[in-house]
Amino acid sequence: MPLRRLNLGLVLPQSGPSGIFGPSCQASAEYAIDELNAGGGILGREVTAVFVDGGADPSAVAACIADQTKRRELDAVVGWHTSAVRRRIVSAIGGRIPYVYTAVYEGGENSDGVFMTGEVPTNQILPALEWMTEIGVRKWYVIGSDYVWPRKTVSVIREFLASNQRPSRGRSDVRLASCEFLSLGTSDFTSTLEAIEMSGADGVLVLLLGQDAVQFNRSFSRKGLHRDIVRLSPLMDENMLLASGAHAAHGLYSVSGFFECLVTGHSMDFESRYIKHFGPTAPPITSPGESCYEGIRLLATLADRAGDLDPMSLSYHADRTLDYDSPRGHVRFDGRHLAQDMYIARADGVEFDVLAQVSHV
Repeated sequence: MPLRRLNLGLVLPQSGPSGIFGPSCQASAEYAIDELNAGGGILGREVTAVFVDGGADPSAVAACIADQTKRRELDAVVGWHTSAVRRRIVSAIGGRIPYVYTAVYEGGENSDGVFMTGEVPTNQILPALEWMTEIGVRKWYVIGSDYVWPRKTVSVIREFLASNQRPSRGRSDVRLASCEFLSLGTSDFTSTLEAIEMSGADGVLVLLLGQDAVQFNRSFSRKGLHRDIVRLSPLMDENMLLASGAHAAHGLYSVSGFFECLVTGHSMDFESRYIKHFGPTAPPITSPGESCYEGIRLLATLADRAGDLDPMSLSYHADRTLDYDSPRGHVRFDGRHLAQDMYIARADGVEFDVLAQVSHV
């Protein structure tokens, strides 16, 4: 007798600036589903993917999810997309079905039935900024896309730098020279590059989304700023690095909980299974991609603990510390957020070289 279906909404970027993450996100999500179904699905139900373009207008994405939820066509939602989309989805679902959000984001989400696996500034960007002082980078120009994550992230950084609690040498050395937010889809960075050059900054904190960051890296390199100014991005994956080109990689750093080149037993085992499943021509795993695998497996783990998919039951179990091993290593799910080790890497051509671990679980 065939298993009952569990319809899983996958809100992944298929268009717009974030569309560059789409293939990796979809492949990792499909792998997680295939792996679960081979073992009996979730709660004995076969998981079926229902794809929604997370790169579309946030209101359109939310309307689609709201309609499918109302019609009881979705049992849960997992997705990698912007915080602007996340906020609309939270409202659209209204706590009726569980929602796992996997993207790097600004922090602070605490709605019932919503669970986060992505990196947040306090354990990702802030430790990276302190680590960068060790290589002489202290004064930062911040450029970001004009939406929730970049703006809120800058607020977190400013609050951190102004804090008098447990001051450190690294914290006292970090300064923000200027902040600039540009509309999604920006491709002309002429005035921004001139401002960076005049600012006297040692580094640029890049909070641009997807293809926008690719265009910025190319322009930054053409102007020759990469010779004297480094860049750090909390959202720079292998796809973006490849699209930027080796010529634009000099002095480019990324900080993340996962890199495809991360040499740990957990990450290497995951990569081996992923390649065996799809073959050598599969999309790069990447941090956004692996996060989708992470989110689906977390949903299954919480459901197994709760014995059902009721959002309140899952929230109850999520509010009790959950430790487990994942491709990111040993992680801890606490307060509906995933605590994970964080690594800083430097671009070497079109690949990353992990330099150090900057925060621990």
